[in-house]
Amino acid sequence: MSERKTVFITGASRGIGHATAAYFVRHGWRAITCSREEVPPQCPRNERHAHITIDLARTDALPNAINRLHNILEGQSLHALVNNAGYSPKAEGGKRLGCLDGDMEVWQRTFAINFFAPVFFSRACAPLLAETGGSIVNLTSIAGHRVHPFAGSAYSTSKAALTALTRELAADLAHLGIRVNAVCPGEINTAILSPGTEALVERIPLKRLGSPDEVAAVIYYLCSEQASYVTGAEIPVNGGQDVY
Repeated sequence: MSERKTVFITGASRGIGHATAAYFVRHGWRAITCSREEVPPQCPRNERHAHITIDLARTDALPNAINRLHNILEGQSLHALVNNAGYSPKAEGGKRLGCLDGDMEVWQRTFAINFFAPVFFSRACAPLLAETGGSIVNLTSIAGHRVHPFAGSAYSTSKAALTALTRELAADLAHLGIRVNAVCPGEINTAILSPGTEALVERIPLKRLGSPDEVAAVIYYLCSEQASYVTGAEIPVNGGQDVY
């Protein structure tokens, strides 16, 4: 009997992260998740799921998360890392924050979660992933490629940086046998959506929002053997939103 594969997913208490953890578990993987919130009731701790509670904005706490990951693994292998955690700050009333809005602490928290945590976890997990020929998937955003009506400047630029990081990691980790790719969601039906998102649906060729499961399926594909010759790619999951 082959070894059960394990994936480490950040920001997995809800939305795309939660759907991704559930998707991997349904396909026979073990999911180790981490987020600022406790694991939700619909994801009970058992032999196929473990959770680490940590605020990823606290860069000084990230080494502890890796220590806990090793404790959970107990010497077993890690096959994939999904850098999913994301933070999208808003102004009062949910309004968009531009470059001149908010204080620098907002930018620092946004980049800590959206960019520096993926840098840290990718570096920390590289030795484990090298042992299995594993893969890393970063969750970027359509907002990282264009000015978005709802996503603020800090969020958008952090996701653009994550796209560049994906390219750099793919080049730097290839000699270790680690593939690094990104999934770039558009308007997905999660709690992070802003009021007024429904107006964007008319500009999406498929005329609907995407589901977290549809994003999870692409993440899973990139972590599977079917994507064994795919690295350095950023796959859009947006219903054709960027064709216009």
